[in-house]
Amino acid sequence: MLLANTFNPGADADFVLGVLAWCATAAAVGGLIVTGTLMALQLRHGVPGESSEHMRSLFFVLLACIVASTAGPIVQFLGPLGL
Repeated sequence: MLLANTFNPGADADFVLGVLAWCATAAAVGGLIVTGTLMALQLRHGVPGESSEHMRSLFFVLLACIVASTAGPIVQFLGPLGL
């Protein structure tokens, strides 16, 4: 019985994952800043009923932050996968 070789992407894949992690962090911070700015502008203008829209946009930004921050540790936990 032949065992499948394990896939080892090497140092280049670690570099790409590191760059993607920094980009995800920058996008998360940018999303929180944009959401906060929109919340402040709409509050200043007195738009009624916008609190649910604020919470929905804030929820999606925070959900994206959680997905981006847990992707790397999940991949490291799985380790080298046999192909």
